[in-house]
Amino acid sequence: MTALPEASAEASAPYDFVGIGLGPFNLGLACLTEPIDGLNGVFLESKPDFEWHTGMFLEGAHLQTPFLSDLVTLADPTSPYSFLNYLKEQGRLYSFYIRENFYPLRVEYDAYCRWAAHRLSSVRFSTTVTEVTYDEGEELYAVATTSGDTYRARRLVLGTGTPPHLPGACRGLAGDFVHNSRYVQHRAELVRKKSITLVGSGQSAAEIYQDLLSEIDVHGYRLNWVTRSPRFFPLEYTKLTLEMTSPEYVDYYHALPEETRYRLAAEQKNLYKGIDGDLIDDIFDLLYRKRLGGPVPTRLLTNSALTGARYEDGTYTLGFRQEEQGEDFEIETEGLVLATGYRYTEPEFLKPVRDRLRYDSRGNFDIGRNYAVDVTGAGVFLQNAGVHAHSVTSPDLGMGAYRNSCIVRELLGREYYPVEQTIAFQEFAA
Repeated sequence: MTALPEASAEASAPYDFVGIGLGPFNLGLACLTEPIDGLNGVFLESKPDFEWHTGMFLEGAHLQTPFLSDLVTLADPTSPYSFLNYLKEQGRLYSFYIRENFYPLRVEYDAYCRWAAHRLSSVRFSTTVTEVTYDEGEELYAVATTSGDTYRARRLVLGTGTPPHLPGACRGLAGDFVHNSRYVQHRAELVRKKSITLVGSGQSAAEIYQDLLSEIDVHGYRLNWVTRSPRFFPLEYTKLTLEMTSPEYVDYYHALPEETRYRLAAEQKNLYKGIDGDLIDDIFDLLYRKRLGGPVPTRLLTNSALTGARYEDGTYTLGFRQEEQGEDFEIETEGLVLATGYRYTEPEFLKPVRDRLRYDSRGNFDIGRNYAVDVTGAGVFLQNAGVHAHSVTSPDLGMGAYRNSCIVRELLGREYYPVEQTIAFQEFAA
């Protein structure tokens, strides 16, 4: 591991770029830029170490993308920061090979990312950004931090991620309800309650429901799973559909009118927010086995939108509307888990430079095809948070290395990692 210099001694030197936030996408960029001579960058992360969805480290939970969608492989298969190299160093490469499963466990992927982060000279943990300003004279961004250090750079790469989303009915709600991002940490308290209601219908909701259903007869709680979706949608994972995570589809999608892109973004959620098909089948089989011993105290409700919530004397009263019937109903529950996903929120520290950023008619970032969001089209780049501009490829781990190859090309002014242009068999445009 490379020893890190003191931040106060380095912060004044101009960098080629500063990466703010260290999720998998900016971490991948850090790995890919580490060996490039003549490209000087630094990555700032407020947490003391890398952390990725630790609240969903359920037994056996795995990625929905294969190991090739690691931090670097699809950009540089020879990189020392690959998942396979991590396994080799851990002495687990043959075990992974014999396992014959392309999908890494979620806890394993998190450990791999921490392994990579600790080998990088450009990463600064426990460094919280407070404000970003721009010096017109020097043509540099100044990134101020809580430590008092200021990092100056010609360009920025924003990778602050998407924070947990709470439905409007639950904002300001009292009690001890839990967002799925903190489920594992609060599971022990949840299973002691007499009733638990789970709201949401994506992969995380399904994993939590399976986990709670597996021990329903051990703890004796009542368990509800409620979603406003018309059904428990499976993730569409056929090979021709996967070609929609391709450079050609990004070209096609990005060139569409803004309103068309937003409509498609709403229609395509099952392409990246659905439930693994095997998991849906496992849940059904578990319900079948449980019911052999008698009635199971669980309900699965679809088409039901959360309209209201209140908390009193240790009990939540949740209001729902069955949208196809137009009927309202209530559920009382002691435990409440909100598997309601994540939504991007523009960081407050960007306020001083908002006049340098581009926005579309809905107030979201107007993201260029090259992932730039600033008025120059080459100064501030965005990781993720771009479904409205780059389709389902935006949150897809498998496209992270592709996007980073494009960003590296912009930072350098030349192509360092070959950027594939055509990989799909099908044509998307007329």
